[in-house]
Amino acid sequence: MPDPGTEQSCLFCRIVAGEIPATIVASDDSCIAFRDITPQAPLHVLVVPRLHLPDVAALAARAPGVLADVVALASKVAASEADGQFRLIFNTGARSGQSVFHVHAHVIGGAELGWSPA
Repeated sequence: MPDPGTEQSCLFCRIVAGEIPATIVASDDSCIAFRDITPQAPLHVLVVPRLHLPDVAALAARAPGVLADVVALASKVAASEADGQFRLIFNTGARSGQSVFHVHAHVIGGAELGWSPA
């Protein structure tokens, strides 16, 4: 029987469960971090809570401690791979660029980053 905090058809839930391979760089009890398959910077890692929720607003409302864990793991990854300097991005909704509706943070770094919000 699937974990009640997961969705069987969700790509990220399946990565968390080990059903789909990913290059995992860090993990803890509440989230995992793995390399983005289409990186936009030298460091581009996704931090995904093990709990399935659609976006960061839902995560903040339902499990703020897990949101803090996502940020802490992002910081740990950036400390080891980008001298602790990073951008943390949450896309919420299709028009903002969210394509997988399981909340995830993009950890971007490893280079001088410009600013292009669209």
